[in-house]
Amino acid sequence: MKRKAKTIGIFELSEKFSTDHKARKYFEELRWGKNPVCIRCGGFEKITEQKKHPGRYWCGDCRKYFTAFTDTPLEYSKISPQKWIMAAYILMTARKGVSSLQLSKELSVTQTTAWYILHRLRLACERKMEALQGEVEVDETYLGGRERNRKHSKKQNPKGGAKGKTAIIGMRERDGRVKAMPIEDGKGETLKKFVRENIIPGATLFTDENRGYVHLGDEYGGEYKHESVRHSAKEFVNDMAHTNGIESVWAVLKLGFNGVYHNWSKKHCRAYVDEFTFRLNEGNCEIDTEDRLASLFQAMVGKRITYAELTA
Repeated sequence: MKRKAKTIGIFELSEKFSTDHKARKYFEELRWGKNPVCIRCGGFEKITEQKKHPGRYWCGDCRKYFTAFTDTPLEYSKISPQKWIMAAYILMTARKGVSSLQLSKELSVTQTTAWYILHRLRLACERKMEALQGEVEVDETYLGGRERNRKHSKKQNPKGGAKGKTAIIGMRERDGRVKAMPIEDGKGETLKKFVRENIIPGATLFTDENRGYVHLGDEYGGEYKHESVRHSAKEFVNDMAHTNGIESVWAVLKLGFNGVYHNWSKKHCRAYVDEFTFRLNEGNCEIDTEDRLASLFQAMVGKRITYAELTA
């Protein structure tokens, strides 16, 4: 019998990290275990903690200071460790995401600060995953406002369609991992390129009738087995062929896009897509809440971004 994931409520989380000291010790244990290790030189024998600045350590080997937040998005942050943990919890447990305005109310910070916190957490959601294999569903979607809702002067395609929208390609192993990323366009060559870069040859592709995927199939001398369904003919399942798994990803993504964020720029689109895919992979509800938080914070190491870089 499969073990049910242990879920922590907001009240229990507040009790567990009731002080900055407890929150800081949590980060230190995630980073080093029991004993601190110098972030810069790897030394662990000549480490001393500064009495006036708890959590700040001095390395006698390289003669430099460091903390558990060095070389992470939390370095030099004036936000308390408690609020970082709370922000990560809210982001991980909000299936459709959380807006910076809502988070600012939850954490009692300004909306600008909440926006910056969320983007630094999304930076940790960016993962380099191994190529997918086995049975993989592939599909593309488009994000953007409806053409009929635009002012006449701003309409890019009066007849509708994908022009002016952001194209996103998604791939999902059957009962497995999810990959998704923005792409320049939905043309066949672009789709083939991303499939080849992210799926191991020999895998079985399940797609809709989009002809951009056709020549990837072995019947055309391609590298993959390929089966498809014809959505235009109201065919949604053809034996083992369907794209219901990846379309469920698009359903959640669009609920967040339309209902929570309403809009996001093309510049930050990759970060938002990474957030949603992280929740589906390392952050899904079948994993203990503490493990989900740990996977996010451990992924922060080596990733930093400044406010100037975010707003450039």
